Amino acid sequence: MTKTLILSCCAPCSAGVVEFFAKTKKSACVLFYNPNIDTAEEHSLRLREQKRLCDYFNIPLISLPYEPQLWLAQTKDFSAEPERGKRCSICFSLRLKKAAEYAKENGFDCFTSVLGVSRYKNLDQVNACAQKVSKQIDFPYDFTNWRKGGLEARRTALIKELNLYSQKYCGCIFSK
Repeated sequence: MTKTLILSCCAPCSAGVVEFFAKTKKSACVLFYNPNIDTAEEHSLRLREQKRLCDYFNIPLISLPYEPQLWLAQTKDFSAEPERGKRCSICFSLRLKKAAEYAKENGFDCFTSVLGVSRYKNLDQVNACAQKVSKQIDFPYDFTNWRKGGLEARRTALIKELNLYSQKYCGCIFSK
């Protein structure tokens, strides 16, 4: 059975995907690595919600250290970029690379992400970053479109059913 590492930005974006893996009994683990989140308080809140969701569906959760200085160092020159601009590609690549490295070093068969689930993000942009990282790290990425197959509707329903904290921005200070 394939063991998948799912990079998650937040519980609302991952809800449908986490439920899918739980219901299909596919082996998966959620990775929470979000150095882009602007404050430690917001990061903690999103991590708590991700844990609550993973616990609800009995899916393991791994949380890597919060590294906002690393993210800011790589994106600071792109603060004026619009959403979906170069800053987002840098951010996606940073997080996807960390996920790929973790997956490769810890016995996973592939990695995927929910970074492109939100309508505010460009799935093609996320996939382009994932493709580059996958080649760079030499580790397979699952390009499943997690918006399809009823997962978008199910995600929306789960947000309401589980009363998940839903933020109005990706987390970075520049998108606020």
